[in-house]
Amino acid sequence: MDKKQVDLIKNGKGFIAAMDQSGGSTPGALAGYGIKKDEYQTEAEMFELVHAMRTRVITSPAFSSEHILGAILFKHTMNNKMEGKYTADYLWQEKGILPILKVDQGKEEKKNGVQLMKPMTELDDLLKEAADYNIFGTKMRSVIHSANPRGIKEIVAQQFEYGKKIYDAGFIPILEPEVNIKSEDKLESEKILKAEILSLLAKLDDEQFIFKLSIPEQPNFYQEIIEHPNVVRLVALSGGYSQKEAVNRLSKNNNMIASFSRALLQDLKVDQSEEEFNRILKDAVVKIYQASIT
Repeated sequence: MDKKQVDLIKNGKGFIAAMDQSGGSTPGALAGYGIKKDEYQTEAEMFELVHAMRTRVITSPAFSSEHILGAILFKHTMNNKMEGKYTADYLWQEKGILPILKVDQGKEEKKNGVQLMKPMTELDDLLKEAADYNIFGTKMRSVIHSANPRGIKEIVAQQFEYGKKIYDAGFIPILEPEVNIKSEDKLESEKILKAEILSLLAKLDDEQFIFKLSIPEQPNFYQEIIEHPNVVRLVALSGGYSQKEAVNRLSKNNNMIASFSRALLQDLKVDQSEEEFNRILKDAVVKIYQASIT
């Protein structure tokens, strides 16, 4: 584990760009970008189009280490190149931005008010591959839909179990037990979630985790997690909020930085000129950065 990279993610000013749309979410990402489903016929064509979109974003001068600490990638992106270099090497060597890999294999059906991650049967091989591609950290997502204590306890336990394994393999894991922003009892879910996280943090040895959580209903609600010695950083997902609302909510939370996807990319379109595209991306990057350094 590179100490310089760990120090950057722990103490650097900036945010993490989430560029990890997978098979299920890629059509929506492409549609938002202005590419309709009838413009591609196969999954391979779809992934090539989304890689071209991600390449356009990441190689833009607006996408720089001045504001961005890391970028979360999908496996297909890791396996492909940008400007002649594999994506992770391009990010770190050319941009000074940490490459992070989405490693979960999707979510189970809803049970006890939550969606656990599917068993990660490919994790060992994926981590070996990630090491070969010079990946810094990982990310895995599960979702809390209602304030069910049993379900939330299971979701946090699963995240910690895989987090320990990933840390032992030499990566800094991002644990993402997302609370659905449309949940009717979101605040109550957050209270249960925080208690479960703090309980399991107290049992860790020297493992170091990043947490990616929904922006809380009460500003600075997760301060105890931020200050815990086993926590490298606390980052926020946009969770479906518009860029304006996500930025406004995040700015009220001190020491919580963004890890936005939709709120970062929402106004980018395939038919924009390079000048317009870079201007719109820079505007989004700066707004998200400012909300992340409060």
